[in-house]
Amino acid sequence: MLRLALFLGFLIVPVLEIWLLIQIGSVIGGWSTVALLIVGSLLGAWLMRREGRRAWRSLQDALQSGRMPDRELADGGLILVGGALLLTPGFITDVFGFLCILPFTRPVMRRLGSWFFTRRVKAMAAASPYANLGVPFPGEPQRHDGVQNSAQNSAQNSAHNGKVVHGEVIREERA
Repeated sequence: MLRLALFLGFLIVPVLEIWLLIQIGSVIGGWSTVALLIVGSLLGAWLMRREGRRAWRSLQDALQSGRMPDRELADGGLILVGGALLLTPGFITDVFGFLCILPFTRPVMRRLGSWFFTRRVKAMAAASPYANLGVPFPGEPQRHDGVQNSAQNSAQNSAHNGKVVHGEVIREERA
C-alpha cells in the first residue's frame, strides 16, 4: 500500500507541477513564472538557513539542560524536509516546503507528522509477532482487568502464534 502511494505520488506530483507551471505561465508569462520560482527558491534558502540555525541552537540548549529534545529534533527534520521540497522546482512543493519551514506553521506540521508516525508505528506494532503480549502501546490507557500471569500469557500467545516450547538455559562454568 505504501509503495503504491509513493509510486502514485512520484507520478502525480510532477504532472500537477508541470500543469500548474503552464497555467501560471499562461497568465503571468513565462519569464515572470521563472522569476517567481527563483525568488521562491532564494527566499526558501534564506529561511531554511535562519530556521536551521535556530533549531540547532534550541537543540543544543535542550541537550545542555538535560531534557529530551523531541520538539527540537522534529523541527530539525521538518526544516530538512522543507528544504528538500523547496529545492524541487514547482509551486505545489514550494507551498509544502514553506509550511515545513515557517516558524508559525511548523507546529501544525509537527502535529500532523506526529499523528502520521504514531498511526504508522501502531499499525506496524499490530502486525508484529509480539503484538499480543499484553503490554499497552505508550500513550494508551492501562488495562484494569488485572495483570495476566505468565501462564495466561503463554496460553494466549500459543493460541495466536503457534506452539510454545518451554525450556531453560544451562550455563556450564569453565574450570
